Amino acid sequence: MADYHSIAATGRSVERLLNHSFQVEEPVPGRSTRAVLVRTADLETGTANAVIVEPAVSIFVYRVDYNRTMRAAWSAVGSQEGRAYLPLDIYFLLTPWAENADFELRILGRAMTCLEESPILSGPLLDPLATWAPGEAVQVTLADLSTEDLMRTFDSLPIDYKLSVLYVARVITLAERAAVPARPVTTLAVGSRPGVAP
Repeated sequence: MADYHSIAATGRSVERLLNHSFQVEEPVPGRSTRAVLVRTADLETGTANAVIVEPAVSIFVYRVDYNRTMRAAWSAVGSQEGRAYLPLDIYFLLTPWAENADFELRILGRAMTCLEESPILSGPLLDPLATWAPGEAVQVTLADLSTEDLMRTFDSLPIDYKLSVLYVARVITLAERAAVPARPVTTLAVGSRPGVAP
């Protein structure tokens, strides 16, 4: 299972996949669209060190939660092996940025097509930042979020509402590193023999 770097590596994997997709087919004529992994502060408009340079699509991880389906199963495995396992779902918003609505919709359409064509990230599609287990994979799929919940999410961000699509990457299982086996304890009594008084 993956180590603690896997949360960041999952975001970087989605970023790399989308950037490759934009290189294969550019959605905005005559421009160079980029996917960029952002944090809340990067969403502020008018910042001097702008991370989002149009045309772009931002990947904003806004929630990391344990996977309710796999939690019990991994807890059982962990109790048998004496290791901690934490299955996670990573929720992120894809938001297009461009000079007009037409270009933003083209960018979003290209990004969604890419994630639909490659919904499973495995092998070379997974960023090498994390130590992935052989055969490990991450599924990226559209997530269900009501309009009210989406609006509430934007209420907590430093920008007004922008058209965004919610995705979830699952299941990323963080695993504690295997413990080094303890050496057997050897006891040696010196200076006495059974049946002999000191």
